[in-house]
Amino acid sequence: MSDRREEFHAIARDGKATVPYLVSAWQHLVGHEYGAADFAAATIGFVKQWDWDWVKINPRAIYYSEAWGSRYDPSEYDGFVIPRKISSAVTSPDDLHAITRLDPHENRQLSEQLEAAAAIRDGLDDRAVLDTVFSPLSVLLQLADLPLYPGDTYARPSVTRDDLVFEHPEDAKRALHNIADTLADYAATLVSPRSEGGAGLDGIFYAVTGTASQEYFNASQYAEFGEPYDRVVLDAIAKANPDAEILLHTCRDHSHPEWFVNFGEQILQWDQYQQGNPQIDTDFSTVPVGGPSSDDFVVDGSAEAVSRDIRETVRRHRGSAFLLAPSCTVPTPASEESLTILSQAKVAN
Repeated sequence: MSDRREEFHAIARDGKATVPYLVSAWQHLVGHEYGAADFAAATIGFVKQWDWDWVKINPRAIYYSEAWGSRYDPSEYDGFVIPRKISSAVTSPDDLHAITRLDPHENRQLSEQLEAAAAIRDGLDDRAVLDTVFSPLSVLLQLADLPLYPGDTYARPSVTRDDLVFEHPEDAKRALHNIADTLADYAATLVSPRSEGGAGLDGIFYAVTGTASQEYFNASQYAEFGEPYDRVVLDAIAKANPDAEILLHTCRDHSHPEWFVNFGEQILQWDQYQQGNPQIDTDFSTVPVGGPSSDDFVVDGSAEAVSRDIRETVRRHRGSAFLLAPSCTVPTPASEESLTILSQAKVAN
């Protein structure tokens, strides 16, 4: 195990890291998101191009939805990072009964991601590698083409969130349980050693997406429809590999990172620049991920702002190790000047 990989685990476990921070960024690799070999090669290339200290695998955003039967056109993206939707797995509450538990090794989409993760692990064995897993509630929303973030307009659902979840709570919970069991098996395989048939990853980037943002689901609703199923997945990760790191990500404004403290995560990320969110030096007794705003990585964004945000984040965390990264996924395409500034901020070379 190389120094950078060891340093990542030392930071995550609040150990004796010899560096103040490690740097990374991630991006949707549109055009290389289908096929395990192509996606793995593109991810390895992106990491090596910028020499990131640690790796967050960033699969196509909708592979969960595909796993349960939604269909997309990978040759056409709707001006975002999501392929054009052909059909949704869930178009009415009646479809919730069809959301069954899947075998990650038998399902085409999940097994493809397992294969890609193992290849990325092999190609980047000198640094920590985490893969992205969405929360069961986020996946359920995606299956119905409901927005993952309040106010998003790209989704075109034929059912409302209230009708799907709140007006059919038992059916929704049964579907959530099956999704959670599937993701638990999947995430456990990702972090299990290669000798046990796993991908051998260092941890999971667990994204609750925007379910907490602006109280899209308020605290009591999240406690009923989110937390129990999140814990199924997170407990499975810890059981499969007690040394696996959990980086929990809550997205957008008013994202309530305080809801997720003591979920078993070692690392917590939220957007420090969005309204209603705390500053990056807020003490949640977890290791924070902070850095420049992802908004400044657009092609015509402000490289000066990226430099300023890095300096301010480092200043706020002087004396305690953390992970330096943009507040969320950088755009596709992104400003190479801004990525260069972030890459040059590395201290572990």
